[in-house]
Amino acid sequence: MMDSLTPMLENVLYGKKNAIAYVTLNRPKVLNALNQRTWQDLRTVFEDARDDASVRGVILTGAGDKAFIAGADISELARVTAVEAQTLSSSGQAVLDLIENLGKPVIAAVNGFALGGGCETAMACTIRVASEHAKFGQPEVKLGLIPGGGGTQRLPRLVGKGHALQLILSGGMMSAQEAYRIGLVNEVVPAGALIARAEAILNEILANAPLAIKFSLEAANKGLETSQAEGLALEASLFGLCAGTDDKREGTQAFLQKRAPQFHGQ
Repeated sequence: MMDSLTPMLENVLYGKKNAIAYVTLNRPKVLNALNQRTWQDLRTVFEDARDDASVRGVILTGAGDKAFIAGADISELARVTAVEAQTLSSSGQAVLDLIENLGKPVIAAVNGFALGGGCETAMACTIRVASEHAKFGQPEVKLGLIPGGGGTQRLPRLVGKGHALQLILSGGMMSAQEAYRIGLVNEVVPAGALIARAEAILNEILANAPLAIKFSLEAANKGLETSQAEGLALEASLFGLCAGTDDKREGTQAFLQKRAPQFHGQ
C-alpha cells in the first residue's frame, strides 16, 4: 500500500501487489460518481502508477456491487457555468488521456453501471472486462449536455460511428452482452470472477517484455490519430528501438535456447 499518499485521497482506494496497482473508486453511496475531488485523486494515483517502475499494470474498478462509475456528480454539475463546464471537461479529458497513454496496460473491471464519465473512463483503459450485470451508456443528452470526457471521440473509434451515435443520441443504456457484441468490452464474466479475470489478463500481458508493451501501446494509440502511412512509419521506428534493447536480445536468445525469458525492461 502507498501509506504516504493514502491520507491525501478522499474518494479513491489505492494499493499495489505483485507489480499490479489496484485503483478503486470509493463513493459507493453515490454509485462512485465523479466529482472534482475524485478526478484529482485519479490523477494522483495514475501519476504514481506511471512513475513507479515496480508497477507494470493497473486494474481500475468501483467499490460496491452496483456501479463501476455511474457518471458525473449531477449536484455539482448542475451549478457550473459554461466556462466552468468547459474547464471541467478539459481537466477530465486530461486525466483520461493520462490513463490511456500511461505506457502500462490498464484493465477496467466494470462491476456495474458505467454511465457518462464512467463509460468514458472505461473506454480510456486498455482493456475492458465487464460483469454480467454491468450496463453502459452516455446519457448526457437527457441532461441537455453532450459527453464531455471523450465519449464522442473514443466511442466511435471503438465501436464504429453508427453504434456510437445510437448510444450517444438515445441516451439509453446497453447491457454487458450488447457491449460485448459491438466491441465495447473485451469479455463478460460472472461478477465473482471479475477481478480474478482482470488479474489473469494482466498477468498474461506482464509476462512479456515491458518496453515492447509500452511501445505497442504507443504505436496503437498514436497510430489511430494519424494516417496509416504515418502509423506504419511510427511502428517501424518503435520496432527499431525495441531491437536495440536488452529485452530483445534476451527474448530471442530464450526462444532459440527453448527456455522462458527473463525480461528487465531494458
